[in-house]
Amino acid sequence: MEFELATPRILFGPGTAGRIAAEAAALGKRVLVFTGSKPERAAFLLKGLEERWLEAKTTEVCGEPTLDSLARALDKARGFAPDVVIAMGGGAVLDTAKAVSVLLTNPGDPLDYLEVIGKGKTIASPGVPCVAVPTTAGGGAEATRNAVIGSPAHGVKASLRSPHILPRLAVVDPELTLNLPPAVTAATGMDALAQLIEAFVSRRANPLTDPLCREGIFRAARALPVVVTDGSDRRRREDMAMASLFGGIALANAGLGAVHGLAAPLGGMTGAPHGAVCGRLLPAVTAANVAALRRRDPENPALERYTEVARLLTGKADAAPEDAVGWLSERVREFALPTLADCGLSPADAPELIARARRASSMRGNPVELTAAELAAILEECL
Repeated sequence: MEFELATPRILFGPGTAGRIAAEAAALGKRVLVFTGSKPERAAFLLKGLEERWLEAKTTEVCGEPTLDSLARALDKARGFAPDVVIAMGGGAVLDTAKAVSVLLTNPGDPLDYLEVIGKGKTIASPGVPCVAVPTTAGGGAEATRNAVIGSPAHGVKASLRSPHILPRLAVVDPELTLNLPPAVTAATGMDALAQLIEAFVSRRANPLTDPLCREGIFRAARALPVVVTDGSDRRRREDMAMASLFGGIALANAGLGAVHGLAAPLGGMTGAPHGAVCGRLLPAVTAANVAALRRRDPENPALERYTEVARLLTGKADAAPEDAVGWLSERVREFALPTLADCGLSPADAPELIARARRASSMRGNPVELTAAELAAILEECL
């Protein structure tokens, strides 16, 4: 067995957001702060930077990053020439800031470095130090070494990927998630669960990421139904923040599977929100994987891992893999996640989506190779 584990330096816990300004001051004097569509949420941070006589500039990220929005953000960043980049927001904010941080020090066009649709050029130089501060509990982008960028012209989402994209520091303060609305809590939480489960059954799973996945799945299973209903529950918000962080570390080091293999091209084709798509796909992909493993590879250790997933989700010592499917399906119903048709996918799109999904890097981690017919059945069920 061979594996590698890479993580940012991590500050975790309620109130840790109050330490961001001091951490930034240790990295430089000029600070570029990326926020979401509600920049007032970063007011405390800007005040802290001002108190330390740091020069700060803010820029908003509205929607998931595309090549065009990234180019605009990069132009602003080059004009300011920051010493440090802070990203405070959801996955779109973090991915934008991570991409900008490395493109500031690696010349050329973003397409030079993008996978799949670009040249895939190596990001050779470390980026401007990036501090990642998630305000959702889902994608774990604060702990990953890729940034997902959409290209509407190509109809895909692709990654900038490099060890240099890993943030210098991740500050995970569960208190920043207390005001998330139920729909966002549900979608991002299901994305976190998808990442934990896929990394746990991945062909690249390893003894360092496995405990993170087990602990993350256990915490998310107990916490997610609670925080969707009662977002003010601090203990369960902390559980979800930890589950998201663990999922980010796990996927960065063990890979993903067919949920994300389908979700990435689907998002590129329709612009659908990533977390909701992953949540909708998760039960159907789990069912398809379990069925395919039973038929074609019954000795595969992933079947035993799906049994463990079922027991972590349900709390039942005698749970079988199919019980995981039932638990996940119930969450989809409970949270009223949109169907893929609601997200803009039509049956006529399925062949092209399947072709793109089978080329996706995430598919390589799936514990069993799914046929085109099996992928079509997943999409049909989720429409």
